[in-house]
Amino acid sequence: MALTESHVFPIGAKAPDFKLPDTKTDSEKTLSEMKGEKGTAIFFICNHCPFVIHVNEELVRMANEYAEKGIAFIAISSNNVQTHPQDGPEFMKEHAAKQGYPFPYLYDETQEVAKAYDATCTPDLYLFDADLEAVYHGQLDASRPGNDIPVTGEDFRKAMDQLLAGNEPMEDQKPSIGCGIKWK
Repeated sequence: MALTESHVFPIGAKAPDFKLPDTKTDSEKTLSEMKGEKGTAIFFICNHCPFVIHVNEELVRMANEYAEKGIAFIAISSNNVQTHPQDGPEFMKEHAAKQGYPFPYLYDETQEVAKAYDATCTPDLYLFDADLEAVYHGQLDASRPGNDIPVTGEDFRKAMDQLLAGNEPMEDQKPSIGCGIKWK
């Protein structure tokens, strides 16, 4: 596993709009139609990455918990399916069902959305406010495969709680670390 850190996405930057196919519903979805009343979490993930597999249960738990508070969740896979066919749309649909993803799982075939967000790794996690302005881009928590730290979502949960409380974005935002996105 080659470790890749997420790049900086400036706080206050607007979320780039997109229209992508949702592998769960076989329909096209836009950011503007999926955004949450109080915030929107966007996760760049994939099926096979050990870092994503490590946090999948917490992503589902968080989405179920915070969706009730007005935060929408969107997952996007941008991996090159020529080199990683297990991350293709048909497998994404199966994976989403198996994991119980309560959020759309979108396929970014052209990788244009990942590039627009300057996403670099899986998982690469973003949080935007109600106006789709960035308030957090960083790690879920300090847990990594093999480091024996429990997966709690502590950092991302804190960012969502700050947003919901109307507080300023967290100052200490540690980059996410995972497998590099598989570029074409």
